[in-house]
Amino acid sequence: MAHHSDAKTEAGGCANCPAAEAVEVSRRTFFASLLGMGAAAISTIVGLPLFRFVFYPVYASSRTTEWSDVGDTSEFASTAGPVAKTVSLTQRDGWRNVVSNQSVYVNRTAEGKLQVLSAICPHLGCSVAWNQKEGKFICPCHGGQFAADGRHLSGPPPRGMDNLKAQIKDGKLQIQFEYFRSNVPDQELLS
Repeated sequence: MAHHSDAKTEAGGCANCPAAEAVEVSRRTFFASLLGMGAAAISTIVGLPLFRFVFYPVYASSRTTEWSDVGDTSEFASTAGPVAKTVSLTQRDGWRNVVSNQSVYVNRTAEGKLQVLSAICPHLGCSVAWNQKEGKFICPCHGGQFAADGRHLSGPPPRGMDNLKAQIKDGKLQIQFEYFRSNVPDQELLS
């Protein structure tokens, strides 16, 4: 064995360096590795869709981009003030669709365009009501007051009522109902 070390030293190698040995792969090791890679590939192919299914509610957005019908435009042709309407909304909550009703107010702007306001008070989320006698919206919870066009008049709300996106399609007024963060001065979309 000493003779073998000396031969290595004479050939320009290092006597104290670890010998570079060729790794021999047996047939058994090769097939075990091949089987392991195949199992990993199949686990990925099957596991990824399963993973996406299980965690779908975490990644799915509850916000809908669907348009909801408010009513025929003829209903709002001659309005003296805001008209209360109830809109049916379908939202995804996890694996199920939840149908809820939300109140909105439809009004004509000074230019004659239809405007849709959310009935949710931007202060703490109470339902705002139109007071025909006083000619303004009044929040029953903390006394916030808003003009017919949704402008903030007085009280604790930090901003005016929230305008909703509206469109007219086939003679029907449609909206995209959105929820906004309460008690902040600017509209911040929640979902």
